[in-house]
Amino acid sequence: MLDYVLDASPALLGLDGDGIVTMDVQVSPQQAGGLVLNSSAVDGDRAVLWLSGGLAGQIYMVTLGLGTASGRYLLRSVMLPVQALAHMVPSPSPYLVDGNGAPLIDQNGSPIISK
Repeated sequence: MLDYVLDASPALLGLDGDGIVTMDVQVSPQQAGGLVLNSSAVDGDRAVLWLSGGLAGQIYMVTLGLGTASGRYLLRSVMLPVQALAHMVPSPSPYLVDGNGAPLIDQNGSPIISK
């Protein structure tokens, strides 16, 4: 899970005492294994999001609707590319293999299983 902060203070300049009071967050596309909004919070002029998951190589759009104390509504969208944090390592084969990775076979043509 990673946290992201959107600072809305530039949009609130000149409006003393104004701040974010409501927040609506949408993530698209929504898909199995996709980016998940775990939690969100408002901290004065900042929107804080905690996001997890996502498919490597996919670009998600996170859209925030921010309501302010003065009745204004700010709509901001951010494109968020997801990259793999680690490469997937394939499970080791249960079979004994030769130097080229081909399974060794017994006299019956069955792969020899490593114990």
